[in-house]
Amino acid sequence: MCVDNKPNILSWANGSLKNSTFNHYLIYPLQDIYRLHWFLSVLSHFLIFASLTEAFQQTPMFKAVMQPIREVLLFLFIAIFSKATGIKSVYNSRASVPSDGGSYCLSWRLAVEANNVRAWRTVPTQCLRYVESYMIGGQYDRDVELIVEQILSYVNQIVLSDDGMDAWILDVDDTCISNVFYYRGKRYGCDPYDPSGFKAWALKGGCPGIPAVVGLFSRLVEGGFKVILVTGRDEETFGQITRDNLHNQGFYGYDRLIMRTAADKGKSAVVYKSEIRKQLMEDGYTIWGNVGDQWSDLQGEFPGNRTFKLPNPMYFVP
Repeated sequence: MCVDNKPNILSWANGSLKNSTFNHYLIYPLQDIYRLHWFLSVLSHFLIFASLTEAFQQTPMFKAVMQPIREVLLFLFIAIFSKATGIKSVYNSRASVPSDGGSYCLSWRLAVEANNVRAWRTVPTQCLRYVESYMIGGQYDRDVELIVEQILSYVNQIVLSDDGMDAWILDVDDTCISNVFYYRGKRYGCDPYDPSGFKAWALKGGCPGIPAVVGLFSRLVEGGFKVILVTGRDEETFGQITRDNLHNQGFYGYDRLIMRTAADKGKSAVVYKSEIRKQLMEDGYTIWGNVGDQWSDLQGEFPGNRTFKLPNPMYFVP
């Protein structure tokens, strides 16, 4: 048997529909209007009767009754008009709420930084302007500065040993030096990774230093720590140009710069950097801290006493 479950005007009026949002925006106002309609019907019958009785119009009773009735009619007219326009405004306001792409992109970026979104290949295209604004509009710099403040607060608590082997590990790309100008041409990560394009960029040796990290680096060196730079760049292709780029941006006085060799070809960043850290520990270093812009800089074995993740919403390195 087919049952018609569609709501009708009577179910609206008597309040039998239970959907709270629907009741709030349509049913309750309609119930009020139906009650007003009933009252006006009774009142109109009274006025018709009174108008047909000329003698009654001249009585003090009629005149006494009509003044408050006029006031009530005016009030009811205003109430009905307000109710009708109120319904319209509610629907207009709900229909005109735009989708907030900025909120989505903020949520996406936070999920990326928390490592809840993994193995992503490109930035969502709708987040191009958001990522651009984040990277060059000042918020990225403020975020890095805050993280460096936390690092330095931790550094100040460390008591150096007497063996001179107290170490910090820093990643290079987008930790010490920035590739944001390269990624600007790649729509801030909305375009897929381009190995040949990045190679051409890196070989120019023009990556600017990230100011807060340049300051951190200097503080670590001056404080007596052995700073070890570990990068996924390969020695054969990028060795000298990377050293020159780092030196030109204020990164000099580090203990070692470790780059990939032929033996590291094909290893994931996690495996490669874990092996480096293991070797450093075997060489006698104490790794007090490890700083990188990728989770793969910080994950795996022997990560260090503390790790610090710098923001990077432009690309993901597994």
